[in-house]
Amino acid sequence: MRNLIDINTLPNGVPRKLIETAKYYKSKGRGLVEGAPLLGRTLAMIFEKPSTRTRISFEVAMTELGGSAIYLDAKTMQMGRGETIEDTAKVLGRYLDGIMIRATKHETLLQMADHSNVPVINGLTNLSHPCQTFADIMTFEEKLGDIENKTIAWIGDGNNMANSWIHAAKVFNFKIRLACPKGRLPQKNVVNWAINNNTDIEISDEPQKSVKNADAILTDTWVSMGEEGMDNPEKIFNNFQVNEALFKEANENAIFMHCLPAHRGQEVTKEIIDGPRSVVWDEAENRLHIQKSILSWSIADKLI
Repeated sequence: MRNLIDINTLPNGVPRKLIETAKYYKSKGRGLVEGAPLLGRTLAMIFEKPSTRTRISFEVAMTELGGSAIYLDAKTMQMGRGETIEDTAKVLGRYLDGIMIRATKHETLLQMADHSNVPVINGLTNLSHPCQTFADIMTFEEKLGDIENKTIAWIGDGNNMANSWIHAAKVFNFKIRLACPKGRLPQKNVVNWAINNNTDIEISDEPQKSVKNADAILTDTWVSMGEEGMDNPEKIFNNFQVNEALFKEANENAIFMHCLPAHRGQEVTKEIIDGPRSVVWDEAENRLHIQKSILSWSIADKLI
């Protein structure tokens, strides 16, 4: 089954082909893709968490590939009233050609994939967000060329995005430098996987050290979905804001990346996110093109 669980679980060669196929789709412009590779196919989009970019990009991607998408709020499904994930997966597989799920727990995604007879795509879990990371890598390469051997600096919360960037560092062979507050580190099993697979990774609580000679500086919101009750995030993350002073330590042509939504004045200053170094709107656009690529591969086994 051609599932997208995480970047590091994909077959060898597929991650790079997904990026190149997305670039190809983007080069062809918008509208119905020639040949309509997903004509007559239907994708279910299950959301346990809110979404703007993920929902819209997947729905538009399916439309432009010739298929259709159905939005499902987990709270209003029988799954939200106690029906098992196993039963839900088996039923949906009788109706659909693919399932994209944004799940609160990574285990929900894994269970869905284990019991589904159609491809399952990770639209974000508490552990990882591979679709966003693919779009980010595509954006990086549009601006600065092949990401191999480049240096990526992650500043702030060691959250699901940080985990996916660690996976990507090994798969795409680049250096990853993370600066996270104590107690907000990336998942230990993800870090151990990276170390055991000889990933070029460094983790500290010193942003200035992590951004030294970086080609891109990335961050994310201080408070992730589901953590809105976090006590005093400003105290935890106060020294982890991306600003002009921090950028002075990076390479001269370094870019700023953020998966959005952003909070100006918290994880990043207005001058940075709205300034010439920022590529956040390109990242957002490229979600559409990478979703086309992922869907073409997972549902129809079509990549360039």
